[in-house]
Amino acid sequence: MPETEPTRARLLRVTQTLSAKLNILLLGAMILIFALLGYLNVRLHRQHLEQNTLLSAERISDVIKQGTTDYMLRNDREGLYRSIQTMAAEPGIEKIRIFDQEGRITYTTNPGEQNHVVDKTAEACYACHAQSQPLARLNRPDRFRIYRNVAGTRVLGIITPIENQASCSNASCHAHPAEQQILGVLDTNLSLAKADVQLAESSRRMIAYTGCALLLIALLSWFFVWEVVGRPVKALERGTERLAAGDLGFQIDVRSNDEIGELAHSFNAMSNQLKAEHNENVAWTRTLEQRVEQKTRELKRAHEHALHTEKMASIGKMAAVLAHEINNPLSGILTYAKLLHKWMDSEDGGKNHHRDICDSLDLIASESRRCGDLVKNLLTFSRTTPINLQPTNLNQVIDRALRLIQHQLDLGAIQVQPDLDPELPLITCDGAQIEQVLLALMMNALDAMPQGGNLWVTTRLNREDNAVRIVVRDDGSGIPPEILPRLFEPFLTTKETGRGVGLGLAISRSILERHNGDIEVRSEVGRGTTFTVTLPWDGDVELSPAKEVTAALSGR
Repeated sequence: MPETEPTRARLLRVTQTLSAKLNILLLGAMILIFALLGYLNVRLHRQHLEQNTLLSAERISDVIKQGTTDYMLRNDREGLYRSIQTMAAEPGIEKIRIFDQEGRITYTTNPGEQNHVVDKTAEACYACHAQSQPLARLNRPDRFRIYRNVAGTRVLGIITPIENQASCSNASCHAHPAEQQILGVLDTNLSLAKADVQLAESSRRMIAYTGCALLLIALLSWFFVWEVVGRPVKALERGTERLAAGDLGFQIDVRSNDEIGELAHSFNAMSNQLKAEHNENVAWTRTLEQRVEQKTRELKRAHEHALHTEKMASIGKMAAVLAHEINNPLSGILTYAKLLHKWMDSEDGGKNHHRDICDSLDLIASESRRCGDLVKNLLTFSRTTPINLQPTNLNQVIDRALRLIQHQLDLGAIQVQPDLDPELPLITCDGAQIEQVLLALMMNALDAMPQGGNLWVTTRLNREDNAVRIVVRDDGSGIPPEILPRLFEPFLTTKETGRGVGLGLAISRSILERHNGDIEVRSEVGRGTTFTVTLPWDGDVELSPAKEVTAALSGR
């Protein structure tokens, strides 16, 4: 069974080819035409053979009639019977009978029929007695009949009327009235067995010759169709398959100047054109790739420059705040340093102010540490480095960002409302760049609350989406609806001239896209703005609780 299906599929595929269809159509047409021609030839041959047989039978009957006329005139019955008997012994003669006008068999070569009276409606008599008066003369076709004898052999019967001639009506032996035209009938029966054998043999030979001619013509037609149509079409099919497989420029060997040859020329021209266009496309693709790489490098440099510019702008704004912030602890340090110097120069060498000296030194150390933290955070933020992905505690990033703007928050009378998840896991990201995003959002919130307000910072883990969300919300002036759809476009700003260049949010979205993250904004004029930052979380990273950072921010 498994071998039958592939064989059937191959046979079906072969029969569906153009040359196979042409061969089948030609073979069918030739079979029909040759069958019709063979049938007509056999039929015509049969008719010719039957005509020749009828002519031969008619001659034999006339010979018998002429040979017996003399015996009839002399009324020599013995000689008549002997002559008929001799003739009946010839090969091919079935029997000979003589009927009188009453239908009585006066003589027959078959003794069993002697003196029998036949029915005038019988086959041998019907031609003459079909009408009320018997016919005196028969047409040639009516004189012949063909029937089968007891052995099943075909027999040809010839009816030859015996006319009443003048010599017969005037004879002294048995005169017949002159008005009697027919004296009797000579019925000669010839066997058609030999003719049938010859006809069957001729028919078989004709059928055999026709079959051989049909087979020869079919083979020649198949050969010519395959050479003229099948082989060129097969070459075109192989060429099309090679072309579809990517072998551009493949050429077909053209061996004819007919329509298929012209088609092959067109195929070769198309193949060369496709190859040339493919090479041109490849060259253009390579050039385009080089240009894209060049433009990508230029855009990357421009992006890094814009990122650095925005960062420097933020550093510039924070530097002024930082200078004021550092100025206060430095003034305190200077004041307490002078006080310590005064106590040390006293008469008792500062012994009476030992407790005050220790407190002052602790205060100086605390203020010095505070100044160092401010400078360290600023340097960390301003450092330009490529993206550095590593596990990061986002709560600590938020803490650093809030420390950088703490003085500005105090000056603006803005209350920070932290709500950080203490069980927040480590997130794979660049902490410095995420800090830049958060600083941009917080600075925008500060600018939106010139009269003071509240700043909410929230972190949450969404396990279903494998993401961490940071929400920065304020209750400031909000963003107009017509600006909201274009908020992240470069150089779009709602601040006063000189207070921003409109790159902060655009760069922030670019940073988050590099982290496969997202940023969304919702705002209502007069009621505040909410930014939601989403960063992907790898579920395999262990949870990193940040309870200390959360507790520190809660007590801020």
